[in-house]
Amino acid sequence: MKLPVIRHLQKNNDAKKLEHTVEVLESFTEHRSVKDEEMDVIGELITNICGAIEVHKMIDDGVPERDAANNFVKKVTGSIDK
Repeated sequence: MKLPVIRHLQKNNDAKKLEHTVEVLESFTEHRSVKDEEMDVIGELITNICGAIEVHKMIDDGVPERDAANNFVKKVTGSIDK
C-alpha cells in the first residue's frame, strides 16, 4: 500500500472506474496460468485501488481530501497492529 499511489488514483479516476478495474483484476487472478509473482503485483494494485475507492467514499461523506487519505492509512495500519 502506497499513499502517494492511492492519492494519485483517487484524484485521477472516479470511484466507478476504480471499482470496474478491481473487478477486471480479480477476474484475471482466477485464471490458472497466473503466476505467484503476478499475483503479488496484482494484489498490490488491488490494495491501492481499493484504498482510492475508500478515500473517495470518505470525501463523499464530507471528510476533507487530505484527512480522508490519512484516515485510511491509519485505519489500515491500525488493523495490521491488532
